[in-house]
Order: sequence, then C-alpha cells, then structure tokens
Amino acid sequence: MPQLDKMTCVEDLRVVAQSRVPRMFYDYADTGSWTESTYRANSADLQTILFRQRVAVNMENRSTAATMVGQKVAMPVALAPVGMLGMQHADGEILAARAAEKFGVPFTLSTMSICSIEDIAEHTSAPFWFQLYLMRDRESMARMIGRAKKAGCSALVLTLDLQVIGQRHKDIKNGLSAPPRPTLANIVNLLTKPRWCLGMAGTKRRSFGNIVGHVAGVENMSSLASWTNEQFDPTLSWDDVEWVKAQWGGKLVLKGIMEVEDAVLAAQHGADAIIVSNHGGRQLDGAPSSIRQLPAIVAAVGDKLEVWMDGGIRTGQDILRAWALGARGILIGRAMVYGLGAFGEAGVTKALQLLHKELDTSMAFCGHTDIRTVDRSILVPGTYPSA
Repeated sequence: MPQLDKMTCVEDLRVVAQSRVPRMFYDYADTGSWTESTYRANSADLQTILFRQRVAVNMENRSTAATMVGQKVAMPVALAPVGMLGMQHADGEILAARAAEKFGVPFTLSTMSICSIEDIAEHTSAPFWFQLYLMRDRESMARMIGRAKKAGCSALVLTLDLQVIGQRHKDIKNGLSAPPRPTLANIVNLLTKPRWCLGMAGTKRRSFGNIVGHVAGVENMSSLASWTNEQFDPTLSWDDVEWVKAQWGGKLVLKGIMEVEDAVLAAQHGADAIIVSNHGGRQLDGAPSSIRQLPAIVAAVGDKLEVWMDGGIRTGQDILRAWALGARGILIGRAMVYGLGAFGEAGVTKALQLLHKELDTSMAFCGHTDIRTVDRSILVPGTYPSA
C-alpha cells in the first residue's frame, strides 16, 4: 500500500495516481496530441538547462515569496486550470483549492470543471482564479463571468488556444466521458479502482458543474455533449478579448501565448499577465516547448506585463529554471493532478511541498537566499534558449 510519507518526488505521485485513477481520466490528464512530441519536449527541454553551483555563501533565512498580479504567493506558482479535475478524485477541484489556499498559492478553476464556481467559493476563503473558454453563446459567457465576480475571483484567465481541439488519440480510444459510460471495458477497469469508485459514490458532483443547470437548454449529460460540440468558437479574435476585459473589469490573464507577435498584441489589448503555454502539448503537436519560447517573449513584453509559463514542470528545479529565464509565475497542472489522483487533498499538498523544497534547496545551491534576486546568471551559458 503506497504511503504518502514515502513520496519523495512528483514521479512517485504519478505512479500511485496511475494505479488509482480510472484509465480514461488518467490518460486524459497525462497525454498530448498526435505524436506527443511537444508534450515530451516541454519536459525534455527544461532538463537541458544547467545550473551554476556556488559555495561558501550564507544560505540562511531563505525566501521563495513573490507576487502574481499583485497577489502574495508563498512561491511563484499557481495551480493551473485542469478540465474534469473532479474525475481524478471525487470533489477534486474543492480539494485542490483547499490545498492551494493552505499552502499560499492561487488555484485556478477550469470552465470545464466538475465542481462549480459556487462550490469552490463555498468551501474556501481565499480568492481563487477562474479560467474561461469563450464559447459562441456570449450571453452564457457573460453570466459565467458575472458568477466569477460574485464568487470573489481575483483574476480571470482567458484561454486563447482552444478555438479548435487537437486530437488526443487516447481519449478517442478510451471513449472519454464524465461520468464514464458503462461499457464492458470501463466496468472492468473501474473494478480495479475501488478507492475511486467509493469516493465517487459519496459525492453528488459527477458532471460539469459550471455548465449543467447554468446554460439554457443544458440540463443533463446528453444535452451538455451537444452544446459543447457546438460551442467552441473558431472565430475568437482580439475584439473578443476586449469584450471579455470589459465584462470582467479585473485582472486579466491570457493563456496560450507562444509567439512574440501575440505577446505584443496581448499587451496592447490590456492583459495584466500572459501565460507562455502550448496547452501542455495537447493542441498543436510539433510546436516548440514553452521554455524555449519564454526568453524572447520576456524580452519583448516583460516590462509591460507579467510573463508566466506552464508546460513540463515536474520539479522545483524546473520552477527555478523558468524563473531565472524571466517567468514571474509558473503554473503547474500535471504535478498537481498526480498528487490529487494519488492521495486527494493531502496529495496536492505533498506535490506543493516537494516542489517547494526542491526550489528552495536548488536556489540555495546557486548562491541565493531570495528568489527575487535570482536571474539567468545562475544558469550555465549555452544551455538555455536566448531571447
């Protein structure tokens, strides 16, 4: 029986999560599109960046504290929006949000979450962030933004790279749905996941809580599937970004920026922060890794808005690498998902603890006691992408 105190790295959590989460939901989180080359590159390119070890430096009184869009954080990390997080573990979004609040980092709720905006607000006290997929039904989108404002969300994260959906072969082969369809293959697999089944039997949250009952004509899973298939908007433009900003009125973060041209446009259209992201390698396969694109984007717009990054982060050293190259916020998705699937709220806390310890210790080895003083001078020249 796996023990939480024996988990020494995020990979340990991943192994346990794979054994406890139904195959279709584990694969949903831990997969990329097409050949998965970009998914793999996100992590592989980070590993090529080397650190310069310094010695005989006072390493006492270290701090990883920072701010993200004016919000104090224990380390420059936020939990990324992950669709269907409540299918990794019963009430998953609530549990992850609680862990984030206790640790002192922001939690981002996905539009396509199982637990609703109102669920998170009811079970937490710290402001959380809401991630929006802008659908064709603008009236429903306006109401959703209003619900996020009413819940006290402190930032809106608008995802720009899902106008059309990249093909993920495993999702098709697994017949991905929430809740899972009662096919023979699914039933056989679920019989091997008793902890997950027991948890799901004890919760009422098994559908898309932000959509069902909140969007006209969507009252059950059948009508939801029909609505969703029609709603992702391929016409999304910068004019729509301005519409969202006007509707929201607060801190706006644009997710899915991979090129300098788009970063400049984001700054021109009033974004407070952007996330350099290829959607975890789940959209355009063959795109470069996030870390490879980061320095040029920081050089172009880093003085106009906050540049954040996600993709491939599995260790605290990865966080340090991204920070050193100019990211002023790092979002973690899969590392959090592994912890949640393995041990619930305690697993998310464990993932954050592991990442923080690795970040803090590696920063010390590089001769720094405050993350705010860290820059690319901690990296070996020639091992990292230049602007």
